[in-house]
Amino acid sequence: MITTDFVPGSPCWLDLGAPDVRAAAAFYSAVFGWDYESMGEGEDMEGGVFRKDGKVVAGLGKLTEEGARPAWMIYYSVTDVDAATQAVERAGGTVRVTPTDLGDWGRMAQYSDPLHGQFAVWQPGTDKGVELVDRPGSLCWTELYTTDAAAAKEFYGGVLGWQFSDMQLPGGGGTYSLIAPAGLPPERMHGGLMELPKEHLALAHGRPYWHPVFAVTDCDAAVAKVTGNGGSVQMGPEDAEGVGRLAVCLDPANADFVVLTPTGS
Repeated sequence: MITTDFVPGSPCWLDLGAPDVRAAAAFYSAVFGWDYESMGEGEDMEGGVFRKDGKVVAGLGKLTEEGARPAWMIYYSVTDVDAATQAVERAGGTVRVTPTDLGDWGRMAQYSDPLHGQFAVWQPGTDKGVELVDRPGSLCWTELYTTDAAAAKEFYGGVLGWQFSDMQLPGGGGTYSLIAPAGLPPERMHGGLMELPKEHLALAHGRPYWHPVFAVTDCDAAVAKVTGNGGSVQMGPEDAEGVGRLAVCLDPANADFVVLTPTGS
């Protein structure tokens, strides 16, 4: 369960880097019923925030990095961005965006892990993070596809203090590692990681990548909205025992995300 009690190591923010901000705003508004609030002026619409029922659920910005693919960036809460940056470098990661002050709101930095999976951290000031989670139309899980699960565990465990528990997927589907912040009980698990061969990671040219999972009340209806608004489906909808009904989706620019109707919802 993801909560807005953003303890260190828990996901607290996410934003989308999109080549066409206006088109992305229209797509996600149609799929999730989000309202887009531009932070800029004029027609360029370089970025802003999405709201659900008046509460902030995600950010949106113009993709400006040369050669970068459209993708969601997930941020994890830390008490000290500078210390996190040093930990990333010691563990063999790369600093993509150095620690940056965003006024009184807080400080951020972006990194790549040693296998090139990209993630970010947030040191809160007046802004703790998103305002709605674990509800329909909001973030409910985070997930890493990686080529080396053991290396990923060592890196993220050292940098963010995560604890892991492994489970076997049904039908010989492999091992899935559940993630929770340090010292918290199993009900505070917020994500998972899974080892996959490079050929299954074509979306990121064989490199590991994170993606968000959004809760929805009806997975099939959400998929219909995805495909009806120019997106596509990589997998599903299908039922996952003990988890719910889910589908792996792409928006019109090929940024990936998952929609999930949790079991019992």
